[in-house]
Amino acid sequence: MRTSEKPLIELVGISKEYRVGEISTVALKEVNFTVRSGDLVAIMGPSGSGKTTLLNMLGLLDRPTKGKIIFEGRDVSKLSDRELADLRNRKLGFVFQTFNLISRLTVFENVEMPLIPRGLPRSVRAEMVKEAILKVGGEIEWLRKKPNQLSGGQQQRVAIARAIVGNPPIILADEPTGNLDRASARIVVETFLNLNKEGRSIVIVTHDPEVANCTEKIYVIRDGSIIGEYKANPGESLISRMS
Repeated sequence: MRTSEKPLIELVGISKEYRVGEISTVALKEVNFTVRSGDLVAIMGPSGSGKTTLLNMLGLLDRPTKGKIIFEGRDVSKLSDRELADLRNRKLGFVFQTFNLISRLTVFENVEMPLIPRGLPRSVRAEMVKEAILKVGGEIEWLRKKPNQLSGGQQQRVAIARAIVGNPPIILADEPTGNLDRASARIVVETFLNLNKEGRSIVIVTHDPEVANCTEKIYVIRDGSIIGEYKANPGESLISRMS
């Protein structure tokens, strides 16, 4: 991890409340959280603790009920939905437990999707897609296939390629190994570690302590509040256990 002191994202006193009729649910309570350049961190907590809501705030996918989100020194609260979408497209890559690949599209078309709004020539997009798929340990032959022709681990690497194809500085991953066997999970985690070595900031939400211990710092969230911050233990990581 090559961390600088310059924050990329700062959550300052973030609270999030969801209301359905007369019922109110508080998902986050005055959370402070910072992602800096080169960070490699995990967020852990029980189901319903606020992990995904926290990740959604970091990813500019939801607006807080209270508090500020500062992105590269800029308060994003006054940005329009369109401006937020453009910021997400250029600065953030997302990886999900269920891959979120579009089954009717080829792997090439799935990976290419974040580049379409940028108006790049197709030849440039094609080179960027090839570079991304190779960077995650994939094969050029995958690009002609449909997602369901690949294994789960291969599909997740395609999803990571889609996340990085536009060269965003931050990758946010929500339970990225949750649907994978241990061997495939290890490959996915190693992919994240290699991307971090290149300087990307990576935040992983996970239930798996062996995955969390592959990062450098673990945040524990419960009932919408961050209750602990711990240095990861490499000896208890997925990589160490399978090496």
